[in-house]
Amino acid sequence: MITTLMAGMPSWAWWLIALAILVVVVVVVCILCPIGVWFRALVSGAHISIPRLIGMRFRKVNVGLIVDSYISARKAGLNLTVNELEAHFMAGGNVYNVVTALIAAHSAKIPLSVDTAKAIDLAGRDVLEAINNSVTPKIMESDTIAAISKDGIELRVRVRVTVRTNISRLVGGAGEDTILARVGEGIVTTVGAKNYNEILENPDLISKTVQDKNLDAGTAYEILSIDVADVDVGKNVGAKLKVARADADKQVAQAKAEERRAMAEAAEQEMIARTQEMKAQVLLAESEVPKAMAEAFRNGQLGVMDYYRMQNMVADTSMRNSLAGTTSKTALEAPTHDGKDKKKTNDNNEQ
Repeated sequence: MITTLMAGMPSWAWWLIALAILVVVVVVVCILCPIGVWFRALVSGAHISIPRLIGMRFRKVNVGLIVDSYISARKAGLNLTVNELEAHFMAGGNVYNVVTALIAAHSAKIPLSVDTAKAIDLAGRDVLEAINNSVTPKIMESDTIAAISKDGIELRVRVRVTVRTNISRLVGGAGEDTILARVGEGIVTTVGAKNYNEILENPDLISKTVQDKNLDAGTAYEILSIDVADVDVGKNVGAKLKVARADADKQVAQAKAEERRAMAEAAEQEMIARTQEMKAQVLLAESEVPKAMAEAFRNGQLGVMDYYRMQNMVADTSMRNSLAGTTSKTALEAPTHDGKDKKKTNDNNEQ
């Protein structure tokens, strides 16, 4: 039935159907393919087929970015393909930075391959900034670094480090923080080995010594120069340390002296206690004398005349001691009724 219907259609109807189909195809192509982008690439000498552009649309690729980057690369004489740019975009890279960096490196005669540029970009580094720093060296200024000189004077140093990007070590190399940290370490070491007046007279000692230490090893930069921007004199740390040490020594000496004084007082108290103990023993021994004399009287070993002679001898001795200005109390003094009078006499003599 359809064949019979088609056979009975006039020729103008066929032309109308063909025109309708052509219009539909053109509309679909215009929707799926950016004609303006395709025409711009065509007239720029960087031809890209329409099916490829349509495929980019289906793969959700930024067609305008890829085409513009491809045109720039072709105009600069770079051997780049659309597949490489599209793959880098889908990997999450910055196509514009990579192409611009490759063009800048090609113009400045800096060796930079496409794979290296893409690797640097995917590693999270700005490849365009790296190329710019290779062409125009970058100046990094450190914070104020406090260092103590050999004679104990604090110096505050601030330096400017001129670096150039090392493309070959950009992937896996250390960054700016490492460079500044190494420079600070070198400054502290250099200042610590010199007197402060030597540093003030020749500030270039810092830059020369630090630069000779090969501080850019393993980093993504090459140090071109280290210039001292400012040197200020700070505190006299050495004097403060000496004062603190003297105070500490003084406290230690005072503690030792206090310890010796306490030991001397303890020894004195001990000697006083021993003296009292010996006096008690003497008194105990003296208390035995009257008992012995009484025992001698009872046994007939001591007579009355002997006792009186002994008393006279004691009196003579007391008189001599009184004339000489000294007192003496012997064990021969018996506890007689006049013992209190003798004790008072002796006390008066002592006064």
